[in-house]
Amino acid sequence: MFEVLVYLYENYWRPDACPEPKQLRRKLSAVGFEPDEIQDALRWLDGLASTAESVTGSPVPGSMRIYTDAEREVLDEQAVGFITFLESAGVLAAPLREMVIDRAMAVGSGTMGLEDLKIIVLMVFWSLGEEPDALVLDELFVDPDDRIIH
Repeated sequence: MFEVLVYLYENYWRPDACPEPKQLRRKLSAVGFEPDEIQDALRWLDGLASTAESVTGSPVPGSMRIYTDAEREVLDEQAVGFITFLESAGVLAAPLREMVIDRAMAVGSGTMGLEDLKIIVLMVFWSLGEEPDALVLDELFVDPDDRIIH
């Protein structure tokens, strides 16, 4: 599923640039994705669109996000740390954080790897037609071992 999401991100500037679902299925199939992968990705994207419409509001100053036991089963310490890092950097506002958590929970495959979580963060920005700034893109795409420290 994540390979399909990355393909969509790389080939379509925003969700409204994607073809209609039936045509998109055919296109993804022609590229070589399996029908199950395509179905899972499109269902996940439908959920993302629904979540984007329903998440509103902003946190009360001084409030803190407490992760439920179910969320902690999917998001390990590294994942929660990454989300917290993005929040503290001012990149991921509370409504976007909730979208990321919701979509991570929707994957439903046990503990999520950090690379998959990064794809989810990227897709949340993509779904809103927003491009993360260069530092965020660097954090999402560049392997920490490949970074050059000045």
